[in-house]
Amino acid sequence: MRRSTCIVYAVALSLLPGSLLAQRKTIYAATTSTNQTSLSESISKAKALLQKEPDANITIYLKPGTYFLDSTLVLSSADLPPGKGSITVTSAGNEKPHTAPAAVTLSGGQLLRLQWTLWKDGIYKAPLDVPFEFSHLYINNEQQIRARYPNFDSSAKHFNGTADDVLSPERIKTWKHPQGGYIHALHKHEWGGYHYRITGINTDGTLQLEGGYQNNRQMGMNEKERFVENIFEELDAPREWYYDKAGKTLYYKPVAGVSPEKASVIISRLPEIVALKGTADKPVKNITFRNIRFAHSNATFMDTREPLLRSDWTIYRGGAVLLDGTTDCSILDCEFDHNGGNAVFVSNYNRRAYISGNEIHDAGGSGICFVGNKDAVRAPLFEYNESQAFNGMDTAAGPKSPDYPASCVAADNLIYRTGRIEKQTAGVQISMAMDITVSHNTIYDVPRAGINVSEGTWGGHIIEYNDVFNTVLETGDHGAFNSWGRDRWWYPNREQLDSLVAVHPWLIRQDAVKTNVLRNNRFRCDHGWDIDLDDGSSNYHIYNNVCLNGGLKLREGFYRTVENNIMLNNSFHPHVWFENSHDIFRHNIVTRTYKPIAIEFWGDEIDHNFFPEQNAIKPPTDGHSLAGDPMFISPATGDYRVQRTSPALKTGFRNFPMDQFGVTTAALKAKAKKAPLPVLAKEVLNEEPSFSGWQGALMKNIETLGERSATGLPDNKGAFVVAVPESGHKYPIKAGDVILQLGDKKINTKEDLTKADELYGDKKVPLVIFRNQQRMTL
Repeated sequence: MRRSTCIVYAVALSLLPGSLLAQRKTIYAATTSTNQTSLSESISKAKALLQKEPDANITIYLKPGTYFLDSTLVLSSADLPPGKGSITVTSAGNEKPHTAPAAVTLSGGQLLRLQWTLWKDGIYKAPLDVPFEFSHLYINNEQQIRARYPNFDSSAKHFNGTADDVLSPERIKTWKHPQGGYIHALHKHEWGGYHYRITGINTDGTLQLEGGYQNNRQMGMNEKERFVENIFEELDAPREWYYDKAGKTLYYKPVAGVSPEKASVIISRLPEIVALKGTADKPVKNITFRNIRFAHSNATFMDTREPLLRSDWTIYRGGAVLLDGTTDCSILDCEFDHNGGNAVFVSNYNRRAYISGNEIHDAGGSGICFVGNKDAVRAPLFEYNESQAFNGMDTAAGPKSPDYPASCVAADNLIYRTGRIEKQTAGVQISMAMDITVSHNTIYDVPRAGINVSEGTWGGHIIEYNDVFNTVLETGDHGAFNSWGRDRWWYPNREQLDSLVAVHPWLIRQDAVKTNVLRNNRFRCDHGWDIDLDDGSSNYHIYNNVCLNGGLKLREGFYRTVENNIMLNNSFHPHVWFENSHDIFRHNIVTRTYKPIAIEFWGDEIDHNFFPEQNAIKPPTDGHSLAGDPMFISPATGDYRVQRTSPALKTGFRNFPMDQFGVTTAALKAKAKKAPLPVLAKEVLNEEPSFSGWQGALMKNIETLGERSATGLPDNKGAFVVAVPESGHKYPIKAGDVILQLGDKKINTKEDLTKADELYGDKKVPLVIFRNQQRMTL
């Protein structure tokens, strides 16, 4: 392969006055070939200049073209001198960012020169021998489809097509050599996904698999929502491809009108394109990448295995761009286009990372991740069911080391169609971090949350002015904004949890040391909640947000103040609160009755809210709340401010701007989708739920998403225990349990329970229930 030439000029442009006596230097790099020689030489030149002049500000201008990297471009603090100097890598093109395709691409892929021949059935083949695994094929810069079953369907809800017979013996028999294929499946409860590599076939005809560690809630794969790829026999549709590694042959079926012989062919290669690597003691400083397109990085779903404490997530610490041990580094005005894993990953120690003005789309993983190191966490636990005794626990407040992102910003980014492969992903993900600002981003068309906070460590995040919609499209029981708070005080067993927080309430804010603020956002989720504060999420102030569809949920937690929000076609969903939660819900406009589940205690204040009708106000809350027409100014255009004469103002509600959500850069605003606005409708007050008795216990069916979420069920099957008589019950059941089986009779409804009870009479048979999100037999 011909080596590229490099034209390098070092030109002193100016001297800054006063205390800013840093020379500004310029380096031009030109590419005329397909490797990174010119870029690497330019970086080396910049390092040499900094060695001589540690305070120089250097700009490397990349001439237009695609730079195919042979290895990840690493800028290490070990290679950079101390000082106040900086390096900026940018395009030499004159185009304004995002107004035209970026002139410069840093590619994690490899450009191929192939000799294609027509094989059969419209399928071409070409000899190919590469020493690495690749997940993506790009023809004329468009990502193609790895041979799969069922075939790709852009209209399908999950994985672009799923089938329940993927693992059937009949289908497996049609595959001669499935080794190297992949099974992708949703989580059993639709809480993210799993991925498995096929390693062989058992004697009984079933597959040998490795993987399934990509979700931190180990419950197995969904029985229906799954597909298989990288199987030769499934190569049968246009745009599909298959690489026969043993036979060293690439197969591809083009769409009509595409000639492989004339096409540009690129395969993915590197999981990271650029990596800035330092430490807390010696960080990489003052590096900026601006107006660059990053593309063709390899998928990392089989490396997504590190658990993020007790959240539902596991993670791969990498992305097309990795910041690991940096201060004052920036990624500005770039495009992240069809990369196989995460786009930007800010890992371990980082201070003042600034990620802004970027267009991030079609990523296999998440958009932007801020994730600290587990070693900075006091008394860390790593799976939902893990717990530890108070005695011996490290109870000091806050982090125990600086190895986490802090004072970092993700602002004015357009993020869409992420999570193309992995489903436990987010537009912006935060875990083990402090003081992260997520502002003015537009995020949509994602399989799970738009913005996710994995736990309470360590708060101080500002989530503001974001426009987040078309979320939770492929999963369930989640929110456009989602959080968990399974910190060291939190137990999966509710009895243990209640006793601990009653005795040691101060422990709650030892991890969530700073208040998280959600303000001035617009959220929409059609498959969950617009704002979902789940298990233990504590220390939040939520105000001035518009919830377009899914309402707001607060599961058990502490110190949440929710005020001056608008919830359209929905309401407030409190689930299983603590006795002394100190929660506050006031001055909000809701358009439905509250949807409480297993609520005995109502926090410090639930009052001074505005409802659509008087009969929507239910005691014991809202003694001073009002009802009527809120008199929105222009709901058809998304202006939900209320008119001056609105009765909602008498509750203490105050108007806030409706035209500041999402990206601010004009070019990104022009590209962004518009959030679908709801058609406001009056609430239809259904009949009271149907209850039935079972030996003195009050039972009902699982009927709502809220009931399914509160219990942790994968579906609506079971009989829900509403109340148990004070005198006790034949079985040691509790309110909140779900009856799944009596004797050998499965219980899908309360009617099934009645029939089974009549069958067994006074005979005591095993009872299977669901409690604390686990099956158990009484």
